Amino acid sequence: MTKLSVNLNKVALMRNARGGGRPNVLRAAKACVSAGTDGITLHPRPDGRHALAQDVIDLKEWLPVELNVEGNPFEGPSKTDGYAFPGFMEILRQTRPTQATLVPDATNQKTSDHGWTLDNNEVQRLMPFVAELQELGCRVSLFMDPDPNAIKRAADLGVDRIELYTEMYARAFESGEAEQELSRYADAARVAQVLGLGVNAGHDLSLENLQTFLEAVPNVLEVSIGQALISDALHMGLAAAVKAYQSVLKNSAPVSNGE
Repeated sequence: MTKLSVNLNKVALMRNARGGGRPNVLRAAKACVSAGTDGITLHPRPDGRHALAQDVIDLKEWLPVELNVEGNPFEGPSKTDGYAFPGFMEILRQTRPTQATLVPDATNQKTSDHGWTLDNNEVQRLMPFVAELQELGCRVSLFMDPDPNAIKRAADLGVDRIELYTEMYARAFESGEAEQELSRYADAARVAQVLGLGVNAGHDLSLENLQTFLEAVPNVLEVSIGQALISDALHMGLAAAVKAYQSVLKNSAPVSNGE
């Protein structure tokens, strides 16, 4: 069965909007683990907009399931509005997550929107990071478009897995034109697997499009899902939260008439 890794970046984003510890990333992770998730994903970015370095450290100290940490290995130490980012590789050195997913996103990029091309420059720059992470005991995955030629270069680089970037499929699914995209992803997954790479997938996968994707794309080991899952959790759990607050109010001291 394909494993689920829940991305909690949106929980951290909501927390950061107000400061403090609500909602709490560790509490959210515990709820996910209790519900049966196979892993937790965080993507700490240099600007500290959502998951922070400390979130990764806190989860690693407690987490009884796999921890997947995503980010750009070329991002070094920096400071943004008082937040000191220690550098992506330094976070991984401190925490040694189960899996490190290397993503080619720019510092101010809104969200991940493309995979590695693995031209000669990227390969040469990535090579020492891949070797170091594997020495640390991390499984290394590269965020990739469904491009067989680039995937072949990923295998040459010696990584353990690729994560197929699935936004193109998700958009095609919404427009009712998923068949051609599914064929591309299925072909890419087969190429990866023939080359000995494990295949993960993520980005804009949802309750609506996930089953169709997994039925068409063979042997996907793991999906990382955040935006859709956290959105669904809000809708599925909002009624229960309102009822819980109403229960507290009903059991509180009554309000005097006219007050």
